Amino acid sequence: MKRRNIISLAMVASLTAASAPVLAQSGTIKIAHVYSKTGPLEAYGKQTQAGLMMGLEYATGGTMTVNGKKITVLEKDDQGKPDLGKSLLAAAYADDKVDLAVGPTSSGVALAMLPVAEEYKKILLVEPAVADSITGDKWNKYIFRTGRNSSQDAISNAVAMDKEGVSVATLAQDYAFGRDGVKAFKDSLKNAKIIHEEYLPQNTTDFTAGIQRVVDSLKGKPGRKAIEVIWAGGVPPFNALAAQDLKKRYDIDVFTGGNILPAMAAYKNFPGMEGATYYYFGIPKNPVNEAMVAAHYKAYKTPPDFFTAGGFSAAMAIVTALKKTGGDTNTNKLINTMEGMSFDTPKGKMTFRKEDHQAMQSMYHFKIKHDPAFAWGVPELVREIKPEEMNVPIRNKR
Repeated sequence: MKRRNIISLAMVASLTAASAPVLAQSGTIKIAHVYSKTGPLEAYGKQTQAGLMMGLEYATGGTMTVNGKKITVLEKDDQGKPDLGKSLLAAAYADDKVDLAVGPTSSGVALAMLPVAEEYKKILLVEPAVADSITGDKWNKYIFRTGRNSSQDAISNAVAMDKEGVSVATLAQDYAFGRDGVKAFKDSLKNAKIIHEEYLPQNTTDFTAGIQRVVDSLKGKPGRKAIEVIWAGGVPPFNALAAQDLKKRYDIDVFTGGNILPAMAAYKNFPGMEGATYYYFGIPKNPVNEAMVAAHYKAYKTPPDFFTAGGFSAAMAIVTALKKTGGDTNTNKLINTMEGMSFDTPKGKMTFRKEDHQAMQSMYHFKIKHDPAFAWGVPELVREIKPEEMNVPIRNKR
């Protein structure tokens, strides 16, 4: 009898062990998306959400499952407010029991959220907040970012204007995105000289005084003169700059990065303007971008925009990692998997740098073309700036 019990227990143990992997793969994978569904960066946030969902569909072959686990996305509106973003992320980790989180839209909100990821020991995949400090001095090991950082913006934008004898004034928003962007841009210039920095509130609508200070700093300078605009959301200053007719009156050029299509309507006033962009739907040539463009036209009758690509890239990173772990959402396993991981995106291949978890990615040097067929200034590719060409600093003191 005793021997029979031992055999029975052994059989039960064997069956339990055999079924354990099946049990481990049941259930759902819960993802929180904390973003600006409303607020100053609402347009950016909504694009990211659309891209995230389209990317999850694409990466899972339309099943929204990985290894039998259903992916669910919980949307959280931070309204662009740091304190709200912080509390929503804490609630997502603690109450909703999400496995990981994506977002936010604003750099200011992101900086408030970073310590929450560390406290709960859960991954926060930052998309699209840009400030260098997110993967820099405020970073912790639970932070990954598919979005580009300020240094990637700056290094690629410097390509267009960093020549000897060029005088540059910057016009930026007075918060983390703007100030980190200007710092990174200054650090990237080797030949051109920054002679003035102008910071204006995020919600500025009257640019008269700010532009005048910028113009006064450049007037009369020998050689080429340029204004580098670093602006996100709100009312961009391009119409105000165009009204000044700066090229004709003062021989001052305007440079900037890419933006969402509605904001780029004002770029039509600057044919020939150069800069570098994170994404424009007509530039990358790869199967993932083709699939996203086709799916977006089908769903919305419009091309995907700047931040749609970012949300899609975040989804590709998540599903790639989950496929590698067999659907296991253990945080340490995910971190080990994602460090150094390469994954396909609408921009081509990205790779999470091991040192700071920043996604290394291409940027695109463009020149604006005025094309009557489009409501915006069309960024024509000058050349792709590949990750290996950009010496993006590691700023996290890891």
